[in-house]
This record gives sequence, structure tokens and C-alpha cells, in this order.
Amino acid sequence: MHKFLRTIGFSLYEKDRDIEKLLDQLCEDLSGLKRIQIDEDSNLCELRKEVAPGMGIVMYGEVDQEGNFQRSYYYPYLKTSDMTSNVPCSVQRHTERETYAGLLDEYKVGISLIFYIDNSLECRERLVENKTMDTKDVCLSGLSVSGKVLLPIQKTETQRAKARVEAKDRNTLLEAAKNGDEDAMETLTIEDIDLYSQASRRAMKEDLYSIIDSCFMPCGIECDQYSIIGEIIKIDEKKNKITEEEVYDFTLECSDLIFHVGIAKKDLVGTPEVGRRFKGQIWMQGDLNFKVKL
Repeated sequence: MHKFLRTIGFSLYEKDRDIEKLLDQLCEDLSGLKRIQIDEDSNLCELRKEVAPGMGIVMYGEVDQEGNFQRSYYYPYLKTSDMTSNVPCSVQRHTERETYAGLLDEYKVGISLIFYIDNSLECRERLVENKTMDTKDVCLSGLSVSGKVLLPIQKTETQRAKARVEAKDRNTLLEAAKNGDEDAMETLTIEDIDLYSQASRRAMKEDLYSIIDSCFMPCGIECDQYSIIGEIIKIDEKKNKITEEEVYDFTLECSDLIFHVGIAKKDLVGTPEVGRRFKGQIWMQGDLNFKVKL
């Protein structure tokens, strides 16, 4: 069973046989099936079934000679059209399956962001047709199986404006350092030492979550899972039309990035409100928007 099925409202489906029955039920209607021909003998098909607006299960497989859809693998998804980043994205195929991972060198986060590409069929189709893989922007979303709501850190508008300016200056320094600017490297090193010293002093008498406003850190050994703390800027409530379970779709701002996170209502501790913060572990997905070659 896929760990993140409960995120989209399938928490009661805990056994493989129950999941197989669900998938068989979803495969009864093949409307919306997308197919590309890999070569003379093989094809790749995608069947996407929505169980709530922008949320559902996608299945990949092959159509056999009799016209039957042979399912190979599946995963839950959460789609969004909100742009997260417009930096160039590298695309790499996974070893085991016809799925792809994306990598963003995003200065705002300070790490290379690796995520599971949701529009893998489009990536494969572009490779078959020898089209460019240059990206225009990326829309990221995350699935979470547990999370907490934290109170916000009180800030004045002046403090918020100052933080935005400092973040912009730091991104400029990071870009310069990446291009080999030694002065920028030295400045960043000094800033990091000062920040560590300041945080260490405050941690002796303050709660950790009053010091850390937001964070975006790799979590565990899987490269597309992260531990995050982000400010909730929008809340959408959705209901799984099969199980009637309710799901939150949060729009978060985390390390100056905007992205969506889905979590089942029963798995969230606390009352979410705009301005409060979400803390949890997520599996990061993303949709690539490719450049149009003129």
C-alpha cells in the first residue's frame, strides 16, 4: 500500500487486497486514459482518477493487444497551478519505473530540491518526440500523513519588510558564490557564524519554534521527503467522494516558496487558521511547465 493514500482520504484502506479492489473499481471506466507509443511492441498509459478537486490517484500501465489496461503501479497526487519556482529544473528518470525526479537548485531554500514529477507521461512523450526538456517553471505540492499547527511568530510590518529585503540580498550572495565570487563566499560564511551564535544564545531561554520561523529540511533517507515549517496563507477543505473523508489543502509560504500541502483532517493536530504555521513531514511532488520552442 502506498503510505500517502491516507492523505487523500483513503485511511481505511490498509490492506493490499482492499487497495486492489479500489484500483479495479477505478479502472472500470477508462475515459481519460492517455497513451503514448514507445515502440512497435510497447506503450505507456496513464489513467488519472480524481476523488476530490485536484486530488486523486494516478495509475500507469500498458494496453495489451486485446485492448485491456494492464496496471503496473499507482500513486496518490495533489495538483496545483500555483507557480513555486522558475529556476531551471533538471529531469532524471528513476531506475525501476517509467517515472521521473526533478531537481531544483533553489537559492531561497539553500539546498537542491528533489521531487517526484507528477506529469511523467509528458516527460516521456517529449523524449520520444525529441522535444526540449527546458522548463519554464515548476508547481510544487506535498502530501503529509501527520502534522501540527503552530502559533505564528509575532512580527510588525517593518520587520516583515526587513526580512524580505534580507532574504533577497542573501539570494543574490548565494548566486554570486555559486559563480565563484570569493567575497560573497566570505560574507555568507560570516553571516552563518553570526546566525548560529545568535540562535544558540536565544535557544537557552526561548522555545525553539519562536526562533525558527520556517524551515525546509530533507528528512529520512528518501530524497524527495522533507520536514517543513511554513506559514498558512490559504486553506481549502475537500472531501473524498468515495470515502467521504475530509482533507485540508493548505497553501504555504516556506523559505519564500509558495506551494500546496495536503493532509487528512484526522491526521492534523490543532486548528488551522491563516497566519498560523504548519509543521510536518511531506512527500514532495511537482508539475513541470516546459518552454515553448518558437
